[in-house]
Amino acid sequence: MGSWWRGLTDNGRVIAMTGATVIGMGSLGWAAVPLYDLFCRVTGYGGTTAQAAAAPAEMRDETVLVRFDASRARDMPWEFKPVQNRMRVNLGATNIAFYEAHNPTDRPVAGTASFNVAPFATGPHFVKIDCFCFEEQILMPGETVSMPVTFFVDPSILDDPEAKHMPEITLSYTFHEIDLPEEHAALQTGADETIN
Repeated sequence: MGSWWRGLTDNGRVIAMTGATVIGMGSLGWAAVPLYDLFCRVTGYGGTTAQAAAAPAEMRDETVLVRFDASRARDMPWEFKPVQNRMRVNLGATNIAFYEAHNPTDRPVAGTASFNVAPFATGPHFVKIDCFCFEEQILMPGETVSMPVTFFVDPSILDDPEAKHMPEITLSYTFHEIDLPEEHAALQTGADETIN
């Protein structure tokens, strides 16, 4: 320890150690969410899916049933549902599924989708090529949109002792309302002022 530490009284040392502990715990708490998210994306833990630019060259004869689920956070006013409830897919084949969202309100609403895959062991093998969940979505009043997700189930699932006997995979999305981006919020504010 430096001379500044030796110069502190016992009470000063306790205060310094308490302050350092509070700062350290706060830093760990702040970093926990992004680190956990990174861990889940790398390992597929917690049902987090993988991402790829394209499906593998090889398609297998083995199939798996994929179910689609949709929900909304409590404050999200949209209606949100899968267009298809299930789809049987070949391992390694590129597939596209659609979800539908409708904004029944009289204002623009922005949303972002969180997702997971169950059973969790199948997460690393469920690979998205493109997805509406990669970007924020903005729906105008009364607007309905069809949103695609392009995916494949990696044949490597057959080599995973925890996942290879899973007869089905469920892909779930939950939409959460978020603040409108600045340019949309400015347009909305201007429209409100014109009405008033």
